[in-house]
Amino acid sequence: MSQPLQTVRPSLKKRLLRVVVFLVAFYLVSCVIVACFQRQMIYHPPIFTAALADQIGRKANLKRWTNSSGQNIGWKRPSPVQPAQGQLLIVYGNGSWATGCAHYADVIQPIAALDVFVLEYPGYGDRPGSPSQKNLFSAADEAIQLLGTNMLTYILGESLGSGVASYLAGTYPGKVNGVILLSPYNCLTDVAQYHMPMLPVHLLLVDRFPSEDYLKNYQGAVGIMVDGWDEIVPEKFGLRLYDGYAGPKKLWEFPRGEHVSITEPPEKFWREVVDFWQANSLPVH
Repeated sequence: MSQPLQTVRPSLKKRLLRVVVFLVAFYLVSCVIVACFQRQMIYHPPIFTAALADQIGRKANLKRWTNSSGQNIGWKRPSPVQPAQGQLLIVYGNGSWATGCAHYADVIQPIAALDVFVLEYPGYGDRPGSPSQKNLFSAADEAIQLLGTNMLTYILGESLGSGVASYLAGTYPGKVNGVILLSPYNCLTDVAQYHMPMLPVHLLLVDRFPSEDYLKNYQGAVGIMVDGWDEIVPEKFGLRLYDGYAGPKKLWEFPRGEHVSITEPPEKFWREVVDFWQANSLPVH
């Protein structure tokens, strides 16, 4: 004998209500998890002992870079040709570390006589602290103020570090003569929203790294490299940054490149970068 219709309908309504309540609760819990653990999702710092960092630094022909208090803030490699023609500050991407950026000095210094400095982020390598936008920007403030004056100063920003590089260019426009951004983004919130399309990331994210806003205060040469197969920071975010910049700019596109990869011979790429900088450098203040 079939169940009465008036009994079936309330039962179905209750089930649907339970499903809706479960989905809403799951969504809210997901938002709370993202809000509470967002920095663990953004930053993945390699951590070394001081002894291991020194060992890696020696193999990479890098020397400790210290502040006025003697604290280690990164690594450096003077140009083999002195006096140097300028200086390059490198701010790396997430998951990297300062001594791991020696390959940039390897390829750039034979092309241009630049003293190379690599900032170590708080909480990365053997530098104490914890990574956050505020702490990365504070460390970058100190770094650029420690660089020599009356020299051409360039900044290389890689992935996450492209936000730090953009911040420095916009905050110290008179000190920065040129920038190169590798696999960059217009704003980290847009990238996070892309990876989590169902969550209100724009409302939850604290560390936003709004590169496009900082570059509005800069008028120098900005080079941007994007990778066609980049799944971490898809090239559309770098193209947005490029399209929105009003100053001298140059775009390098690598359709088959993955995240922060250069598919053409590195020397050719970096020679083009240096030529672009030299042709569009702002006067030294």
